[in-house]
Amino acid sequence: MRLFRNPNIPFVKIRMISYIIAGILVLGSIVLLLTRGVNWSIDFTSGVSASINLKAADPNTPLLNVATLRNVLNKHGFPEAEIQNIGDPANASFLIKIKSKTDDEEVTSGVKDEILKIIQQNLPEYVQGRDLAKDVVEEIYVVGPKVGGELRSQATVAVIIALILMVIYVWFRFELTFGVMAILALFHDVIIVLGVFSLTGKEITTQIIAALLTIVGYSINDTIVVFDRIREDLVIYRNDPLPSIFNRALNSTLSRTTVTTITTLFSALALYFFGGTVLHDFALAMVLGVIVGTFSSVFLASNLVLDVFSITRKEKQRIQKLTKKK
Repeated sequence: MRLFRNPNIPFVKIRMISYIIAGILVLGSIVLLLTRGVNWSIDFTSGVSASINLKAADPNTPLLNVATLRNVLNKHGFPEAEIQNIGDPANASFLIKIKSKTDDEEVTSGVKDEILKIIQQNLPEYVQGRDLAKDVVEEIYVVGPKVGGELRSQATVAVIIALILMVIYVWFRFELTFGVMAILALFHDVIIVLGVFSLTGKEITTQIIAALLTIVGYSINDTIVVFDRIREDLVIYRNDPLPSIFNRALNSTLSRTTVTTITTLFSALALYFFGGTVLHDFALAMVLGVIVGTFSSVFLASNLVLDVFSITRKEKQRIQKLTKKK
């Protein structure tokens, strides 16, 4: 399927505009991360997370809402509690999160018992006639600071290792310059997504880490498709100027890139609008990742390679080395 017939968009000619846009977004994201930081979830810090269902057994009892539950916990010593509906509000299922105030503060299992006691004493009509352990408490767990810190470190290492392995892969398949520029483009993608999450205050959960790794895989795949076409065109159009070869390769893969982006974006948007609260942030990360990943694959990675070839003045040697790797 081809959306464009013989496109001739001057990707190479407008690369400085692309660099400026990318630079502003990356710089803004870095500033946000340094000033606001990221909102690590309980999985990566410490605290208590509880999924509870407070739909009264008596159908005449008014439906409990988030505001009422928040007021009750606020009055009884938990003003920092984060509360949100899970799924349909009519089901009265809530997710309650209470984080430690510092990284080394221990939130004991006694907190969860205290929360349940507060609910029993102040909202008796919603638990009356129901088994607390089976009907009310759907899931509850406590994460200590040591476990949370280890998970945070492991998540960071996982992303770094993925990037390093991709540099090695692209290095062997193409040339080191291609690998380094591809990783710079991936850094651009990950930093911008993290910047948006920092700006909005959304939590970085294990699902978001999975989304970041998925974005890295998606973006590098898009970039490698363009690199492959560049290598082919370097052989076919060996007498043409490098900018012309790179621009031709970008335009010839444009239809494939657009179709892939649109189909992936539709899937991510479907998750965002219809996947429910649990998948909402994951889907948002995927939507952002697809958009910035496509931008970096088309406008940044190849143009950065071209500029490095031009600056080092060893383009003939690099091209000869590259075209032998087939």
